[in-house]
Amino acid sequence: MTKETGSGNGPTEEPPWPAHLERRRWPREPATPKEARPNTGPALAPLHFSTHELPPVEQFQAWRRHMAPLVDVHLPDGKSPDDGFLAEQIGWHLGHMLVVQQRVQGHGYICDQAMLRSSSIDHWNVGLFRSGRAWTEADRHVTEIGPGELFFRSLGYPYRGRMTDSAAVLLFLPYELLADNAGLLEAANNTILSGSLADLLVSYIDGMEANLGNLTAEEVPRIVRTIGDMAVACVASSARPDAGQTQTNMGMMERAHRYIHLNLHSDNLTPDAMCRALGISRTRLYQLFESSGGVLNYIRKRRLLHAYADLSDPANNRPISEIAEAAGFDVAANFTRAFSHEFGASPREIRRAVGAERVASPPAPPTQHQGTTIGDWLVHFQ
Repeated sequence: MTKETGSGNGPTEEPPWPAHLERRRWPREPATPKEARPNTGPALAPLHFSTHELPPVEQFQAWRRHMAPLVDVHLPDGKSPDDGFLAEQIGWHLGHMLVVQQRVQGHGYICDQAMLRSSSIDHWNVGLFRSGRAWTEADRHVTEIGPGELFFRSLGYPYRGRMTDSAAVLLFLPYELLADNAGLLEAANNTILSGSLADLLVSYIDGMEANLGNLTAEEVPRIVRTIGDMAVACVASSARPDAGQTQTNMGMMERAHRYIHLNLHSDNLTPDAMCRALGISRTRLYQLFESSGGVLNYIRKRRLLHAYADLSDPANNRPISEIAEAAGFDVAANFTRAFSHEFGASPREIRRAVGAERVASPPAPPTQHQGTTIGDWLVHFQ
Protein backbone atom coordinates (compact mmCIF):
# COMPACT_ATOMS: atom_id res chain seq x y z
CA MET A 1 0.00 0.00 0.00
CA THR A 2 1.10 3.23 0.56
CA LYS A 3 2.33 4.43 3.64
CA GLU A 4 2.95 6.10 5.53
CA THR A 5 4.57 8.43 8.42
CA GLY A 6 9.89 14.55 22.95
CA SER A 7 9.76 17.59 23.88
CA GLY A 8 10.40 18.96 27.38
CA ASN A 9 11.69 22.04 29.06
CA GLY A 10 15.28 21.41 28.07
CA PRO A 11 17.16 19.91 25.13
CA THR A 12 16.37 16.27 24.48
CA GLU A 13 17.89 13.66 22.25
CA GLU A 14 16.07 12.59 19.11
CA PRO A 15 14.02 9.40 19.67
CA PRO A 16 16.05 6.37 18.58
CA TRP A 17 15.24 4.99 15.16
CA PRO A 18 14.81 1.20 15.06
CA ALA A 19 18.23 -0.36 14.47
CA HIS A 20 16.99 -2.75 11.79
CA LEU A 21 15.46 0.04 9.68
CA GLU A 22 18.02 1.94 7.67
CA ARG A 23 18.14 5.63 8.60
CA ARG A 24 18.68 7.48 5.34
CA ARG A 25 18.33 11.22 4.90
CA TRP A 26 16.36 12.37 1.88
CA PRO A 27 16.85 13.73 -0.66
CA ARG A 28 19.73 11.44 -1.47
CA GLU A 29 22.77 13.01 -3.05
CA PRO A 30 23.76 11.90 -6.56
CA ALA A 31 26.34 9.13 -6.48
CA THR A 32 28.69 10.95 -8.86
CA PRO A 33 29.41 14.64 -9.49
CA LYS A 34 27.21 16.26 -12.12
CA GLU A 35 28.10 18.70 -14.85
CA ALA A 36 27.41 22.37 -14.18
CA ARG A 37 23.70 23.07 -14.47
CA PRO A 38 22.10 26.12 -16.09
CA ASN A 39 21.67 29.22 -13.96
CA THR A 40 18.09 28.27 -13.17
CA GLY A 41 17.06 27.81 -9.56
CA PRO A 42 15.47 24.61 -8.26
CA ALA A 43 11.77 24.33 -9.03
CA LEU A 44 10.75 22.19 -6.07
CA ALA A 45 10.35 22.99 -2.39
CA PRO A 46 9.76 19.92 -0.18
CA LEU A 47 6.83 19.42 2.15
CA HIS A 48 7.56 17.79 5.51
CA PHE A 49 5.74 15.64 8.02
CA SER A 50 7.41 13.94 10.99
CA THR A 51 6.47 12.58 14.40
CA HIS A 52 10.06 12.70 15.67
CA GLU A 53 9.71 15.92 17.63
CA LEU A 54 6.49 14.87 19.36
CA PRO A 55 6.18 13.12 22.73
CA PRO A 56 5.87 9.36 22.14
CA VAL A 57 2.29 9.27 23.40
CA GLU A 58 1.23 11.75 20.68
CA GLN A 59 3.12 10.29 17.74
CA PHE A 60 0.66 7.70 16.44
CA GLN A 61 -2.35 10.02 16.63
CA ALA A 62 -0.40 12.63 14.66
CA TRP A 63 0.32 10.02 11.99
CA ARG A 64 -3.31 8.94 11.97
CA ARG A 65 -4.51 12.52 11.45
CA HIS A 66 -1.96 13.06 8.70
CA MET A 67 -3.08 9.95 6.79
CA ALA A 68 -6.84 10.23 7.52
CA PRO A 69 -7.84 11.69 4.11
CA LEU A 70 -6.26 8.66 2.41
CA VAL A 71 -6.53 5.71 4.81
CA ASP A 72 -7.48 4.87 8.38
CA VAL A 73 -4.40 3.47 10.10
CA HIS A 74 -4.11 1.25 13.16
CA LEU A 75 -1.32 -0.19 15.28
CA PRO A 76 -0.35 -3.88 15.20
CA ASP A 77 -1.85 -6.13 17.86
CA GLY A 78 -0.06 -5.77 21.15
CA LYS A 79 1.42 -2.36 20.41
CA SER A 80 0.25 0.63 22.45
CA PRO A 81 0.19 4.27 21.32
CA ASP A 82 2.14 5.00 24.50
CA ASP A 83 5.11 3.15 22.98
CA GLY A 84 5.62 5.89 20.41
CA PHE A 85 5.41 5.75 16.61
CA LEU A 86 8.18 7.09 14.39
CA ALA A 87 7.09 8.21 10.93
CA GLU A 88 8.21 10.82 8.43
CA GLN A 89 7.34 11.89 4.91
CA ILE A 90 8.88 14.35 2.50
CA GLY A 91 6.59 15.41 -0.33
CA TRP A 92 7.57 16.93 -3.67
CA HIS A 93 5.10 18.43 -6.15
CA LEU A 94 6.17 17.87 -9.73
CA GLY A 95 3.34 19.69 -11.47
CA HIS A 96 0.79 16.90 -11.89
CA MET A 97 2.62 14.31 -9.80
CA LEU A 98 3.25 14.08 -6.07
CA VAL A 99 6.35 12.20 -4.93
CA VAL A 100 6.43 11.12 -1.27
CA GLN A 101 9.54 9.74 0.40
CA GLN A 102 8.45 7.83 3.46
CA ARG A 103 9.82 6.02 6.49
CA VAL A 104 7.36 4.54 8.94
CA GLN A 105 7.05 1.87 11.59
CA GLY A 106 4.79 -1.15 11.14
CA HIS A 107 1.03 -0.56 11.07
CA GLY A 108 -2.21 -1.52 9.36
CA TYR A 109 -4.37 0.53 6.99
CA ILE A 110 -7.80 0.48 5.39
CA CYS A 111 -9.70 2.53 2.82
CA ASP A 112 -13.32 1.35 2.65
CA GLN A 113 -16.34 2.24 0.53
CA ALA A 114 -17.55 4.78 3.07
CA MET A 115 -14.28 6.71 2.76
CA LEU A 116 -14.38 6.58 -1.03
CA ARG A 117 -17.92 7.97 -1.20
CA SER A 118 -16.84 11.18 0.49
CA SER A 119 -13.32 11.47 -0.96
CA SER A 120 -11.99 13.36 -3.97
CA ILE A 121 -8.85 11.21 -3.96
CA ASP A 122 -8.90 8.72 -6.85
CA HIS A 123 -5.27 8.93 -7.93
CA TRP A 124 -3.05 6.27 -9.45
CA ASN A 125 -0.38 5.18 -6.98
CA VAL A 126 2.98 3.66 -7.91
CA GLY A 127 5.20 2.70 -5.00
CA LEU A 128 8.79 1.47 -4.72
CA PHE A 129 9.77 -0.18 -1.45
CA ARG A 130 13.31 0.40 -0.22
CA SER A 131 12.98 -1.79 2.89
CA GLY A 132 10.30 -3.68 4.78
CA ARG A 133 7.29 -5.58 3.45
CA ALA A 134 3.58 -4.91 2.92
CA TRP A 135 0.52 -7.05 2.27
CA THR A 136 -2.48 -5.37 0.63
CA GLU A 137 -5.88 -6.84 -0.22
CA ALA A 138 -8.19 -5.37 -2.86
CA ASP A 139 -11.19 -7.18 -4.33
CA ARG A 140 -10.17 -10.39 -2.54
CA HIS A 141 -6.72 -10.35 -4.13
CA VAL A 142 -3.67 -9.97 -1.87
CA THR A 143 -0.31 -8.68 -3.07
CA GLU A 144 2.92 -8.87 -1.10
CA ILE A 145 5.68 -6.38 -1.83
CA GLY A 146 9.24 -6.30 -0.59
CA PRO A 147 12.45 -4.31 -1.06
CA GLY A 148 13.18 -3.26 -4.63
CA GLU A 149 9.66 -4.07 -5.86
CA LEU A 150 7.07 -1.80 -7.47
CA PHE A 151 3.33 -1.88 -6.81
CA PHE A 152 0.50 -0.25 -8.72
CA ARG A 153 -2.83 0.75 -7.21
CA SER A 154 -5.91 2.81 -8.01
CA LEU A 155 -6.98 4.84 -4.98
CA GLY A 156 -10.55 4.83 -6.27
CA TYR A 157 -11.12 1.28 -4.99
CA PRO A 158 -11.34 -0.10 -1.44
CA TYR A 159 -8.22 -1.77 -0.05
CA ARG A 160 -6.73 -2.81 3.26
CA GLY A 161 -3.46 -4.24 4.49
CA ARG A 162 -0.51 -4.05 6.83
CA MET A 163 3.18 -3.30 6.60
CA THR A 164 6.31 -3.81 8.65
CA ASP A 165 8.81 -1.06 9.46
CA SER A 166 9.60 0.23 6.00
CA ALA A 167 11.01 2.89 3.73
CA ALA A 168 9.47 3.66 0.34
CA VAL A 169 9.07 6.26 -2.38
CA LEU A 170 5.44 6.75 -3.43
CA LEU A 171 4.24 8.39 -6.65
CA PHE A 172 0.69 9.78 -6.88
CA LEU A 173 -0.71 10.75 -10.29
CA PRO A 174 -4.19 12.30 -10.71
CA TYR A 175 -6.80 10.22 -12.49
CA GLU A 176 -7.03 12.56 -15.47
CA LEU A 177 -3.32 12.33 -16.23
CA LEU A 178 -3.65 8.68 -17.32
CA ALA A 179 -7.39 8.57 -17.98
CA ASP A 180 -6.89 7.59 -21.64
CA ASN A 181 -5.61 4.25 -20.31
CA ALA A 182 -8.05 3.97 -17.40
CA GLY A 183 -9.47 0.61 -18.48
CA LEU A 184 -6.05 -0.99 -18.67
CA LEU A 185 -4.92 0.55 -15.39
CA GLU A 186 -8.05 -0.36 -13.46
CA ALA A 187 -7.69 -3.98 -14.58
CA ALA A 188 -4.21 -3.99 -13.03
CA ASN A 189 -5.28 -2.56 -9.68
CA ASN A 190 -3.24 -3.85 -6.73
CA THR A 191 -0.56 -5.61 -8.75
CA ILE A 192 3.20 -5.94 -8.56
CA LEU A 193 4.97 -4.53 -11.62
CA SER A 194 7.69 -6.84 -12.88
CA GLY A 195 9.86 -7.52 -15.90
CA SER A 196 12.40 -5.47 -17.81
CA LEU A 197 10.13 -2.42 -18.14
CA ALA A 198 9.58 -2.37 -14.39
CA ASP A 199 13.35 -2.56 -13.89
CA LEU A 200 13.74 0.48 -16.15
CA LEU A 201 11.09 2.37 -14.21
CA VAL A 202 12.84 1.55 -10.93
CA SER A 203 16.09 2.94 -12.36
CA TYR A 204 14.30 6.08 -13.55
CA ILE A 205 12.70 6.62 -10.14
CA ASP A 206 16.10 6.15 -8.49
CA GLY A 207 17.62 8.85 -10.70
CA MET A 208 14.70 11.23 -10.24
CA GLU A 209 14.72 10.79 -6.47
CA ALA A 210 18.43 11.50 -6.26
CA ASN A 211 17.89 14.86 -7.98
CA LEU A 212 14.57 16.07 -6.54
CA GLY A 213 16.22 19.04 -4.87
CA ASN A 214 17.96 20.11 -8.09
CA LEU A 215 15.26 19.84 -10.76
CA THR A 216 14.38 22.96 -12.74
CA ALA A 217 10.96 24.04 -13.96
CA GLU A 218 11.91 23.08 -17.53
CA GLU A 219 12.68 19.50 -16.50
CA VAL A 220 9.64 18.80 -14.34
CA PRO A 221 6.89 18.38 -17.02
CA ARG A 222 9.07 16.04 -19.07
CA ILE A 223 9.74 13.88 -16.02
CA VAL A 224 6.03 13.63 -15.24
CA ARG A 225 5.20 12.64 -18.82
CA THR A 226 7.97 10.03 -18.82
CA ILE A 227 6.85 8.54 -15.51
CA GLY A 228 3.26 8.36 -16.74
CA ASP A 229 4.22 6.71 -20.03
CA MET A 230 6.53 4.23 -18.30
CA ALA A 231 3.88 3.35 -15.70
CA VAL A 232 1.33 2.59 -18.42
CA ALA A 233 3.87 0.47 -20.31
CA CYS A 234 4.75 -1.45 -17.14
CA VAL A 235 1.11 -2.08 -16.30
CA ALA A 236 0.43 -3.28 -19.84
CA SER A 237 3.16 -5.89 -19.51
CA SER A 238 2.37 -6.88 -15.90
CA ALA A 239 -1.45 -6.89 -15.72
CA ARG A 240 -3.14 -9.99 -14.38
CA PRO A 241 -5.55 -11.49 -16.92
CA ASP A 242 -8.16 -11.93 -14.16
CA ALA A 243 -7.76 -8.49 -12.63
CA GLY A 244 -10.98 -6.91 -13.94
CA GLN A 245 -13.06 -4.83 -11.55
CA THR A 246 -16.82 -4.35 -11.71
CA GLN A 247 -18.43 -0.94 -11.69
CA THR A 248 -20.28 -1.85 -8.50
CA ASN A 249 -16.92 -2.01 -6.71
CA MET A 250 -15.82 1.32 -8.04
CA GLY A 251 -15.85 4.34 -5.74
CA MET A 252 -18.64 6.77 -6.57
CA MET A 253 -16.15 9.61 -6.90
CA GLU A 254 -14.11 7.67 -9.45
CA ARG A 255 -17.27 6.84 -11.40
CA ALA A 256 -18.09 10.54 -11.47
CA HIS A 257 -14.57 11.47 -12.52
CA ARG A 258 -14.58 8.84 -15.26
CA TYR A 259 -17.92 10.08 -16.60
CA ILE A 260 -16.56 13.63 -16.73
CA HIS A 261 -13.43 12.51 -18.54
CA LEU A 262 -15.33 10.49 -21.15
CA ASN A 263 -17.73 13.38 -21.79
CA LEU A 264 -15.36 16.27 -21.16
CA HIS A 265 -15.99 17.99 -24.49
CA SER A 266 -19.70 17.22 -24.72
CA ASP A 267 -22.24 20.02 -24.58
CA ASN A 268 -24.41 17.62 -22.59
CA LEU A 269 -21.99 17.35 -19.67
CA THR A 270 -24.37 18.81 -17.08
CA PRO A 271 -25.24 18.00 -13.46
CA ASP A 272 -28.59 16.56 -14.55
CA ALA A 273 -26.93 14.29 -17.11
CA MET A 274 -24.42 13.11 -14.52
CA CYS A 275 -27.16 12.36 -11.99
CA ARG A 276 -29.00 10.22 -14.54
CA ALA A 277 -25.85 8.36 -15.61
CA LEU A 278 -24.62 7.73 -12.05
CA GLY A 279 -28.02 7.07 -10.54
CA ILE A 280 -27.64 9.65 -7.77
CA SER A 281 -29.50 12.77 -6.67
CA ARG A 282 -28.34 16.31 -7.34
CA THR A 283 -27.78 16.72 -3.61
CA ARG A 284 -25.48 13.69 -3.57
CA LEU A 285 -23.62 14.93 -6.64
CA TYR A 286 -23.04 18.33 -5.06
CA GLN A 287 -21.82 16.66 -1.88
CA LEU A 288 -19.28 14.64 -3.86
CA PHE A 289 -17.77 17.77 -5.39
CA GLU A 290 -18.15 20.13 -2.46
CA SER A 291 -14.43 19.97 -1.65
CA SER A 292 -13.63 20.80 -5.30
CA GLY A 293 -15.69 23.96 -5.34
CA GLY A 294 -18.71 22.33 -6.97
CA VAL A 295 -19.22 20.02 -9.93
CA LEU A 296 -19.27 22.82 -12.53
CA ASN A 297 -16.06 24.26 -11.14
CA TYR A 298 -14.47 20.81 -11.28
CA ILE A 299 -15.50 20.33 -14.93
CA ARG A 300 -14.14 23.77 -15.78
CA LYS A 301 -10.79 22.95 -14.16
CA ARG A 302 -10.57 19.60 -16.01
CA ARG A 303 -11.23 21.34 -19.32
CA LEU A 304 -8.59 23.96 -18.58
CA LEU A 305 -6.09 21.25 -17.64
CA HIS A 306 -6.83 19.48 -20.92
CA ALA A 307 -6.32 22.77 -22.76
CA TYR A 308 -3.01 23.23 -20.94
CA ALA A 309 -1.92 19.75 -22.03
CA ASP A 310 -2.82 20.57 -25.66
CA LEU A 311 -0.96 23.89 -25.57
CA SER A 312 2.15 22.35 -23.99
CA ASP A 313 2.29 19.51 -26.52
CA PRO A 314 4.91 20.40 -29.17
CA ALA A 315 3.11 18.17 -31.68
CA ASN A 316 -0.24 19.91 -31.24
CA ASN A 317 -0.56 22.76 -33.76
CA ARG A 318 -4.28 23.43 -33.37
CA PRO A 319 -5.17 27.12 -33.18
CA ILE A 320 -5.71 28.44 -29.69
CA SER A 321 -9.27 29.37 -30.70
CA GLU A 322 -10.06 25.69 -31.42
CA ILE A 323 -8.56 24.60 -28.11
CA ALA A 324 -10.61 27.26 -26.33
CA GLU A 325 -13.81 26.09 -28.04
CA ALA A 326 -13.07 22.47 -27.07
CA ALA A 327 -12.69 23.66 -23.48
CA GLY A 328 -16.20 25.11 -23.58
CA PHE A 329 -15.32 28.78 -24.20
CA ASP A 330 -17.03 30.51 -27.13
CA VAL A 331 -15.30 33.81 -26.40
CA ALA A 332 -11.51 33.81 -26.69
CA ALA A 333 -11.09 36.57 -24.12
CA ASN A 334 -13.00 34.54 -21.52
CA PHE A 335 -10.76 31.53 -22.17
CA THR A 336 -7.60 33.62 -21.84
CA ARG A 337 -8.85 35.17 -18.61
CA ALA A 338 -9.82 31.81 -17.04
CA PHE A 339 -6.65 30.09 -18.24
CA SER A 340 -4.39 32.85 -16.94
CA HIS A 341 -6.14 32.85 -13.57
CA GLU A 342 -5.75 29.08 -13.25
CA PHE A 343 -2.12 28.74 -14.37
CA GLY A 344 -0.54 32.15 -13.96
CA ALA A 345 0.33 32.38 -17.67
CA SER A 346 -1.70 33.06 -20.80
CA PRO A 347 -2.33 30.42 -23.50
CA ARG A 348 0.01 32.25 -25.88
CA GLU A 349 2.78 32.35 -23.27
CA ILE A 350 2.49 28.59 -22.74
CA ARG A 351 2.64 27.92 -26.47
CA ARG A 352 5.64 30.26 -26.89
CA ALA A 353 7.37 28.48 -24.00
CA VAL A 354 6.90 25.16 -25.80
CA GLY A 355 8.42 26.59 -28.95
CA ALA A 356 11.41 27.77 -26.94
CA GLU A 357 11.75 24.33 -25.26
CA ARG A 358 10.99 25.90 -21.89
CA VAL A 359 7.75 24.25 -20.83
CA ALA A 360 6.83 25.38 -17.34
CA SER A 361 4.87 23.33 -14.82
CA PRO A 362 1.51 24.95 -14.04
CA PRO A 363 1.81 26.66 -10.65
CA ALA A 364 -0.75 26.10 -7.93
CA PRO A 365 -3.34 28.87 -7.69
CA PRO A 366 -2.23 31.44 -5.12
CA THR A 367 -5.33 30.83 -2.99
CA GLN A 368 -4.30 27.23 -2.33
CA HIS A 369 -2.15 26.23 0.61
CA GLN A 370 -0.07 23.16 1.16
CA GLY A 371 -1.80 22.05 4.33
CA THR A 372 -0.66 19.57 6.89
CA THR A 373 -2.18 16.23 5.83
CA ILE A 374 -1.41 13.98 2.91
CA GLY A 375 -4.87 14.85 1.61
CA ASP A 376 -3.84 18.50 1.41
CA TRP A 377 -0.70 17.47 -0.43
CA LEU A 378 -2.72 15.47 -2.96
CA VAL A 379 -5.46 17.98 -3.71
CA HIS A 380 -2.84 20.74 -3.96
CA PHE A 381 -2.18 19.78 -7.58
CA GLN A 382 -5.58 18.50 -8.68
